[in-house]
Formats: sequence, C-alpha cells, structure tokens
Amino acid sequence: MSKLHKLDYESPIGVIEIIGTDEAIYSIMFSEEDSVTNRMQAETPASLVDCYDQIEQYFKGERHEFTFPYNFEGTDFQKSVWSALTKVSCAETVSYKDIAVSIGNEKAVRAVGTANGKNKLSIVIPCHRIIGSNGKLTGYAGGLWRKEWLLQHERTFYKA
Repeated sequence: MSKLHKLDYESPIGVIEIIGTDEAIYSIMFSEEDSVTNRMQAETPASLVDCYDQIEQYFKGERHEFTFPYNFEGTDFQKSVWSALTKVSCAETVSYKDIAVSIGNEKAVRAVGTANGKNKLSIVIPCHRIIGSNGKLTGYAGGLWRKEWLLQHERTFYKA
C-alpha cells in the first residue's frame, strides 16, 4: 500500500480524522482529540482534499452522496454489509435485520451489527442509519449522541 496520509476535519460534533493514500481514503473516524492536529498542507494528496471538501459539504447540508475514491478492507461478509449500507438513503433508517435480509442472510443480525461496528468510513458508509428492530438507536463507534445528531442533521437537510 502507498504511504498513508492524515487530515483532520473539525465537524460540529468533533474532530474527524481522514486517513488515505494518494489513490483512496481508507478511514474516516471521529477522533477523541479536542482540536485539529493534521492540517491541510500543500502536499496533502488530492484524495484527502476531495474527501475533506465533500465531508464539509455534507455538514453544511449541501451533499448527501460521496464521489471521492475510498477502499474498505474487511472480510467478504463485512464488505457485503458495508455495500448494503451504502444503499440506505440519506435521512432514512433501517434495522440490522433489514440489512441481514438484504444480503441474503436473515439470521446474521448480530454479525451485521459486528460488521457495522467495524466500519472505518463513518458517514460515507452510513452505519449511523442502522437502528434496532424496535426503532431505538443502538451502538455507534462515535457515540450514540453523534448517531442521533447525524440522523437529525440528515432529516433537517435531506427529507425524502
């Protein structure tokens, strides 16, 4: 793999660390840092700049689909779950069971939850849109308060 670069984005709900190569983004995760440490530089690869710009547009309510190159690394099962997540429309929610059914493995609800938790491309692979069958918010690596904020943000800007 090419050299990894980091770039931080200061979102309304905390610092997001973007990690990628010259070719693609590999990780977009909420950081526990209080402030940005990896700032845009002249040598920041275009892939990270593009991701940064699109994430910023998302938070401004100007974008709900992402076009920068990204790469998710995981098992075939995880990739099938993550691919299914990308089909969940902005401002919509589905259950873990819905995802399990959509990938043809109705009994894999817990495994879907585990795969969801291992997603390293927050917001872009929208694991925040997956909720419990009872309609309640469950697990989110960035914290349930962020999951709730993201869903409310999307409902404000992107009502279906």
